Amino acid sequence: MLTLFGFIAVTIMFLSYWLEGRSKWMVLLFAGGSALTSVYSALAAVYPITIVEGLWSVVALRRFLLRYRRERLEWAQR
Repeated sequence: MLTLFGFIAVTIMFLSYWLEGRSKWMVLLFAGGSALTSVYSALAAVYPITIVEGLWSVVALRRFLLRYRRERLEWAQR
């Protein structure tokens, strides 16, 4: 069951990264996938990966927020 969880988490990361140019929401989904992968690696006791994936999640969340604000400003200027 843990392997299935990890597979789903990594698949979410892969697909959202692949499609992130299409929508800011894919960047947010990537952040969520990274967080899920971090949880998976913690459950599997692979702590270095837990830390790296947690950091990826924070970086992706920041990228989402910056893109969201930029698009919101661009829309407001129209």
